[in-house]
This record gives sequence, structure tokens and C-alpha cells, in this order.
Amino acid sequence: MSAQTHTSDPRILGRRTLERDHRRLAALLRPGMDVLDVGCGTGAITAGIARAVGGTGRTVGIDRDTALLAIARETHAGIPGLRFEERDVLALDARGEFDVANAARVLQWIDRPASALARMKAAVRPGGLVVALDYSHARLGWEPTPPRAVSRFHAAFLAWREAHGWDNLMADHLPSLFEEAGLADVTVSVEDEIAEAGDAGFGVWHDVIDGIGHTIVQAGTLGEGERAAALAAYDGWCASEARQLALVLRAVVGRVR
Repeated sequence: MSAQTHTSDPRILGRRTLERDHRRLAALLRPGMDVLDVGCGTGAITAGIARAVGGTGRTVGIDRDTALLAIARETHAGIPGLRFEERDVLALDARGEFDVANAARVLQWIDRPASALARMKAAVRPGGLVVALDYSHARLGWEPTPPRAVSRFHAAFLAWREAHGWDNLMADHLPSLFEEAGLADVTVSVEDEIAEAGDAGFGVWHDVIDGIGHTIVQAGTLGEGERAAALAAYDGWCASEARQLALVLRAVVGRVR
């Protein structure tokens, strides 16, 4: 969404739902609301938003990725009050049009998150809400410690993100970003994603290594042999030793004065 861009894995995006994967937002929505969903991707969560606000509401999902938007439009065609637009949040010019502006797992991929947040705030009416949900990738928790090849991949993933100016502690920094943006009544809720042995949640990092991993290799941060070794080691770890995978996730809400 900036000069440096990132394409999310549609496999990961398509599995998400509003009710399971953005509980804080789900609790805030009411019929008739106008909602902006920034970085909507394949529209899985956006469609849930549209159903929650109903036909009397309006839901606009924006993304810069034309391929993901094509999936969103095809998958969620016909839902009343829902539309998708190809737009970059850093160029968003909406002014006081929405009751809620949401960015779920999005600000972590923007090198100017404060600017994105300012655009979201401007798009919301006084009294409305800005909502963000994001990870702190540097605080990923593994039990037990995974094989060295997996740890090497995670370190390369963090280095690749850092080189692009993407915050590896975004979840930790969201509250201060909201306060600096002048949002009122800022609240934080813990939404950590924790997978226990045998849970499907372990598959997320398989998809990261198998998907984003190729981009990291192309960037020169990791060799293809190292990526392939990490994938094999991770799958083996999941099948034999893995007890828990904990992703640090926070939801932050602020009101527009």
C-alpha cells in the first residue's frame, strides 16, 4: 500500500470470517451502519461486515490488489450494500462518510501506518469509530522451540519486513498510533491466535513459508534451499513435536471526536 507493496496469500485470507477472526469489530457492528474495510483482500471479513449491517447499511471494501479484488467480487457477488473498490488507503480522500473504518491485519504491511490511520480517521463521521487489528510478528511464540531451519526462516521473514519499513511490533504500537492520531476513548483487547497440538491454526505458517517464502527468496533474504528445508522441517515439527503456536494479536478501537 506504499512504494513497497505486499501481496497476501488468498488461501489465508479466504479462510477468515468476521465472527471468528475479528471478534472486536463483530461486537461493534449494528444494522444500518456505513463501514469502510481497508485492505479487504478476498473480502471474506468484508462480506461478514455487510451481512452484519444489513441491506440498510453500506459496506465498502478497498484494496490495491486487483487479483484479490477479482476473487472478492466473484465470491461475494449479490450481497446487498456491499461493493469493492481498487484504492490505496494512503490516497484515500473520503471525508466523514462512514460510521466505522476498519483495517484488519493491514497496517503491518504499510511503511507509513500513521498516514494510513489519518486517512481512515478522516473518512469517519464525528462520533464514529476507527478499528485496527494487527500482529506483533517479532513476539511469535513456539512450544517447543522449532527446528533451526524454521527459526532461520522466521528471522529472514522479520528481516525482509524490516527492510521494507514494516513494523514487526505493530500490535504493541497500535495504541500509541491511535492516541497520536487524536482518536478518543482508545481501548485495546487481546485477540491472540493460539493453536494447540493438532489444530488447523498451525497451517498458517505452512502457508507463509510456502507462499510469502518465495517472495523472501526473490528478495535475497533467504535461499530457496533454506526455504524448502524450513517448510519440510515445519511440517515435521507440526506432525510430531508441536504443542502450541501463539500469534500476538491486538484489536484497538478509537472514537473520532
